[in-house]
Amino acid sequence: MIVASTKGSTGLAVVKAFEGVNVNVIVVAHSVGFRNANTNEFLPEISAEIKALGSTVLFSTMPFHTINDAVRSKMGSSFSTLIADTLRMMGQGTKVCVEIVTMACDAGLVKSDQPVLAVAGTGRGADTVLLIRSANSRRFFDLKILEVIAKPATL
Repeated sequence: MIVASTKGSTGLAVVKAFEGVNVNVIVVAHSVGFRNANTNEFLPEISAEIKALGSTVLFSTMPFHTINDAVRSKMGSSFSTLIADTLRMMGQGTKVCVEIVTMACDAGLVKSDQPVLAVAGTGRGADTVLLIRSANSRRFFDLKILEVIAKPATL
């Protein structure tokens, strides 16, 4: 299971919910410097607790952000903005679920072509759960959303 968590509380809640169950929980956070240079938004005490419970916290570059944001600020839109905005049509959590699965694959924490549960949300907390066939970002279009388990209505 892969769960998005900005500061750690959602990730820790999922890790605790699956404590004692044979589930590999990977908590995916923003990269260091995502909002402000040299700043890690993830709370260090929560990171330590998640690791003590046997789960992993991943700080990684987000495929639909970082370099894409730099290009967009200088030159306007890019192809990855189009992909991200299309996924957002199904909700912010859908975009994040797809993104965190590719991040976990790129980090070698999840093998490609495997079914994984991805949990993400809109703003705070988790409101979206997708079953996804995993793929690395380099093979992005091999990734498939197999099932929508939960997502908020998009208005």
